[in-house]
Amino acid sequence: MAKLKENPVIRPNKARPSPRSGLLGRPEIRILISLFVIAGLILTFGHIAEEVIEGDSAKFDQTVVLLFRHANDLSNAIGPPWMEEMARDITALGSYAVLIIITGAVLLYLLLAHRRSAALWVSLAFLGGVLLSNLLKLAYERPRPDFVTHAARVFTSSFPSGHATLSAITYLTLGALLAGLHESFWFKVYFLGLAIVLTIVIGISRIYLGVHYPTDVLAGWCIGAAWAGLCWSVFTWLQHRGRVERSS
Repeated sequence: MAKLKENPVIRPNKARPSPRSGLLGRPEIRILISLFVIAGLILTFGHIAEEVIEGDSAKFDQTVVLLFRHANDLSNAIGPPWMEEMARDITALGSYAVLIIITGAVLLYLLLAHRRSAALWVSLAFLGGVLLSNLLKLAYERPRPDFVTHAARVFTSSFPSGHATLSAITYLTLGALLAGLHESFWFKVYFLGLAIVLTIVIGISRIYLGVHYPTDVLAGWCIGAAWAGLCWSVFTWLQHRGRVERSS
């Protein structure tokens, strides 16, 4: 007699945890963590500013700036001529002209997509960052480095770096905006990682070109990231309260 075929045992699939499950998936926890990070960034900015005012950062600043210069000719940056030109191209990514074009294009898209709350978030982050950067420059009025030749034209005081501040605000805000459109963890890592890399290379280019001290750039990164994080936290809290539309 033919053996009867045994029915295969069907085991239920284990439910995969949602990307938003767990403690970190709760909006209140994410906002609370971001507020702690913002507080740390502001405290770091204050510490850097204190060191600059007291002159304790002078040796560190000079040492780092000189690393990017030929020892026998401080007017020339290290590397071939094309590297200096490339640094100018990179530093332009943090200029007012480029950031206004990028922010304007994103705002137009958000308005056409009827995402007015997100457009307001991006607008306030950028315009508030411009105001904050300029007020801090007026408050500290730190002169630019005078022991090396500037490889780019400058028109304002040195502390904090406007390019570092505004690039951190703009690119981190846009990175958070794009990351919010995707559930995938790796998409979020990609967009936020790209924003961080852009912010870092723009800041380094300012030191390489001799127009900023490293403490200017560090302070700009801190205050710019803190402002971007604060704007994101407010927007996320309003989303959680149902005051603005949620991400698609």
